[in-house]
Formats: sequence, C-alpha cells, structure tokens
Amino acid sequence: IPVSLFIDPDQAQIKAAAETQAQFIELHTGSYANAQGYDQERELKALRRGCELALEQDLRINAGHGLTYWNVRPVAELPGMEELNIGHSIMSRAILVGMERAVREMKLALLGQPF
Repeated sequence: IPVSLFIDPDQAQIKAAAETQAQFIELHTGSYANAQGYDQERELKALRRGCELALEQDLRINAGHGLTYWNVRPVAELPGMEELNIGHSIMSRAILVGMERAVREMKLALLGQPF
C-alpha cells in the first residue's frame, strides 16, 4: 500500500518521512497560498528546498492546500512535483461556470496560459 505523509516543507519532517519509508510526501502549501509579495516568494523557496531534499531522500512529491487558479503554476513547476490537490478551488469555480470549464481553466492555469 503506497503511503503518503502530509507535512510542511520542513527539513526535519521530510527526513522523518524518509525514515518511515513512506513513498510519497504531500507538502502543505497553505502558508504559500496565504502569503503575499515577498512572504509568498519566501514560502515558495521553502517549498523548493523541501522538494530538493525530498528528491535526495528518494521521496515522491505531491502538494496541496489553498492552491488556486492564480497561485498554482509556481508550485506545479517545482522539481519533482507529481500531483497537486486543488479540488476546493475547482469545485468553487465549477459552481459558477460548470465542471468542464472549471477543469479546462485549471489546466490552462497550470500551463501559464490565460483562461
């Protein structure tokens, strides 16, 4: 059974996840999503460092929490990123525009294209 641990992009937590022999980590992106300006850049750098360490530890990487159409691309571009959990944003948008369009727009956002 594949195991994934939902953790902060913290060196100690990433190393502990590797010690448990989990196959995946899911990095918590809430601090990044809630930050603005310089603080958001700082949080993105922490996520990048977390990804780099996770790859060194042979962990596979997912991420999520608070990701939206407007902040998702930089996280999607992090090294080793495999999957993003962005259901709340898509579902909220789908209420207004329908599921097909909401998913299509998220795919465009992930590619950095206008929607």
